[in-house]
Amino acid sequence: MYFSIPDTEELNDGNGSTYVAYNIHVNGAHHCTVRYKQLHNLHEQLKREYGIERLPIFPPKKYLPLTGSQLEERRLLLEKYIQIIGQDSNLAASELLMGFLLSAQQETTKETKQEVKLDVYTMTNHQIALKVFTTDRTQQVLAKACSAINLPLEYTAYFALFLVKKEENGELVILRKLQDFESPYISHKCISQSNKIVIRKSYWLNDYDTELMDNPVALNLLYSQTVCDIERGWILCTKDMKTQLAHFQARLAKQDYIELARSLRYYGYIQFQPCFCDYPVPGTKVLVAIGGQELSLRLISGSVIKEGCFKVTRMRCWRITVTHNKLNNTAGNSNSSSMNYDLELSFEYLMSKDNLKWISISSDQAILMSIFLQSMVDELLLVKNGVMQKAPSQYRNSWSYMRRDGSSQVIPRDETEINASNASGNKVDNECQNNSKFPESFSIKRLQEKFSSVSFKSGKEFVENHAFEGIGDDDL
Repeated sequence: MYFSIPDTEELNDGNGSTYVAYNIHVNGAHHCTVRYKQLHNLHEQLKREYGIERLPIFPPKKYLPLTGSQLEERRLLLEKYIQIIGQDSNLAASELLMGFLLSAQQETTKETKQEVKLDVYTMTNHQIALKVFTTDRTQQVLAKACSAINLPLEYTAYFALFLVKKEENGELVILRKLQDFESPYISHKCISQSNKIVIRKSYWLNDYDTELMDNPVALNLLYSQTVCDIERGWILCTKDMKTQLAHFQARLAKQDYIELARSLRYYGYIQFQPCFCDYPVPGTKVLVAIGGQELSLRLISGSVIKEGCFKVTRMRCWRITVTHNKLNNTAGNSNSSSMNYDLELSFEYLMSKDNLKWISISSDQAILMSIFLQSMVDELLLVKNGVMQKAPSQYRNSWSYMRRDGSSQVIPRDETEINASNASGNKVDNECQNNSKFPESFSIKRLQEKFSSVSFKSGKEFVENHAFEGIGDDDL
């Protein structure tokens, strides 16, 4: 997860006093607004759970009012603290941090628990009408959506929920993947209501398609996504291929349709909006697509399109550079619409033996690109090395969330949710272990858990790629 605290704001506590609040952005979007003492309380609970040695230094308390420079220093230190927490996969995926972020989102938006209607869509715009609680996490909503369409529990982990928007020209833009520290209802409510929550597959290795196609409901989801990607040009298709696909589509031969589509360029890729790159020359307009263990750049120059492909195994590292530009906000509120982001994804690529070159992409979707690159690397490593048996998650009976007013709210863990989660995990694990197509002990559920702890750093710091492979003389 990429954390930032780009700014602060002064809020009224309701008793005539004011306090400084910190706006936390997660993966580029405003998530919640919290006080220093709330973050300090989180730190104390993490310390009791994991030990002080595991945690970064927390900014010390001050007993006198902060000056402007001291406030800015604290903001930077808190930002650094939470960014380091986000780099630790275990801490980032911990129930304490996930629960804190979820509770803080609810408090920030003043949402109380109540049952509401929420629509989830397939990529072909089929509506899945749900009744959810405003406090339901992403995985709970995903489970309800899959249950509503009769998708067996063991297939749920192959899919994820995404926020997408539709441009005036009909183009679909993936804004972000919804995480388990947020409420899909709240996240959707806080953005334009014209945006939608869609369900898409959440893996990169296309071999998993064969398992999905064994189930008719999973097949339908995979088919609807494939049809959408072809219609929107995300998958390149010749005229003859389109004719064959149309023939299969007319016959409702969904499996034949997918099998043919799997042979096409950019099948299983996610395409991003046109942006700019410094390769091969600065200011080059490109289309970025990620999938197939690579990042593809299509250079747009009139009617001529050239392609450059960069294998993730030859990216030594990458980084996200974020510049926060505060916009005028007459309403006095601080949220995602009041911040302007200049985002850049840079990766160091092994062009040839002993020849490393930095390549930078400037895009509003740079953070999403980085998240997808990291998840692809995680998948590569797990498939290459196999998956070690993971110790069962340790769930506490309850934990406490400190509200802005200083009161504490005890958050009990829903035992039925734990049991359902454990049952799902065991079932998927057993099935995957008995399937000879996959490495021993492989589990798509564990793979998705790895995806949820994607981490990267900002500014001059970078993420080392543990799937990086050098080039020897025999490769040249």
